[in-house]
Amino acid sequence: MLPMTVFRRFLRLPLLLLLIFVGVNPGGTAALAQKAEAIPPPPQIPVRAYVLMDYQSGNLLASMKGDERMEPASITKLMTAYVIYKALKSGKINLDDQVTISEKAWRTQGSKMFIRIGSQVSVEDLLMGMVVQSGNDATVALAEHVAGSEETFAKLMNQEAERLGLKNSHFINAPGMPDPNHYMSARDIALLARSIIQDFPEHYPRYSVRSFKYNNIEQQNRNRLLLTDSTVDGVKTGHTESAGYCLVSSAKRNDTRLIAVVLGTEKEKERFQASQALLNYGFSFFESRKLYDASTPIVTTRIWKGQENELPLGVAQPLHVTVAKGQAPQVNTTTTVQPTIVAPAQKDQPFGEIVVKLGDQEVSKTPLVALKEVPESGWFGRMIDSILMFFYSLFS
Repeated sequence: MLPMTVFRRFLRLPLLLLLIFVGVNPGGTAALAQKAEAIPPPPQIPVRAYVLMDYQSGNLLASMKGDERMEPASITKLMTAYVIYKALKSGKINLDDQVTISEKAWRTQGSKMFIRIGSQVSVEDLLMGMVVQSGNDATVALAEHVAGSEETFAKLMNQEAERLGLKNSHFINAPGMPDPNHYMSARDIALLARSIIQDFPEHYPRYSVRSFKYNNIEQQNRNRLLLTDSTVDGVKTGHTESAGYCLVSSAKRNDTRLIAVVLGTEKEKERFQASQALLNYGFSFFESRKLYDASTPIVTTRIWKGQENELPLGVAQPLHVTVAKGQAPQVNTTTTVQPTIVAPAQKDQPFGEIVVKLGDQEVSKTPLVALKEVPESGWFGRMIDSILMFFYSLFS
């Protein structure tokens, strides 16, 4: 006589036909959708390149030469900081580490924290000097502390750029000194700023600090938007004669956060005016909506030859969409699942996708991943499921 578990599996057979979950529409039907007003073009600003990105979804709301490689100047220090934050998180270095200042760090040209050669300065203070004062000397000292030399540290920067998918970025030095082979694009800068906010929220508050005092010298944060717009809480300025004046800024109003990048203005005040214009444009005409939470089952499907029969699927990160104000009711999603899933299944392993559409226009595709691990069952369970799969293939 067959075990009771086998009969239960046969009884479940009709349910196995539900392998595709279609038509989730969190905003209502298209017939009831409100028609959004026409969106005006983005403001005309005197820059070489710019992008405006929604933080939650990563969607670009406006762009001009967003993928063109340009000199980033001190905005480079965002990647320097990313590598340092990663070293802190792994325990390779600590905030209270005392760093001995080398002659190279002390002699580094450009903006300075005014650290003295041979002195010992904590990683915490050096980070503040790099982030708030944009100190090139502090930046080189941190690079040497993490990697032994600035040249080796630059290799770490390039490795992280590749891992983060920054396709138009390459680094030669840590502070952002001019070099023909040292470049970033406006889109890459926005993606990097987004990654810092997302991956290291415990370190992001440094970018809103308005001044920092070291060695009896107090210096102001060069990001003037921190003083003129209370919703701005970062991120970084940059300037050289060849790069012009640059700024990546981020602001949060209600539940929406935007990131603006402007590169290459001729006058210092123009980078702030251009950034403010982009942020105001984005907040006026767009909104971000969360469709699904991370690690929450969206659909449960059959898994064969596993220690469990069901596999919950969802998204690894919260899924947001950015649309013009008034268009949210037109958003719909279609969720598809791989027809046959056989154990073992690893957590976060993709088994389908969610396609987000605005009306008939595709907005994004996101992997539908396993929310738990399902190991392979024993030989008897695998044998029974092989028989069930055979009969299922006949009926399907």
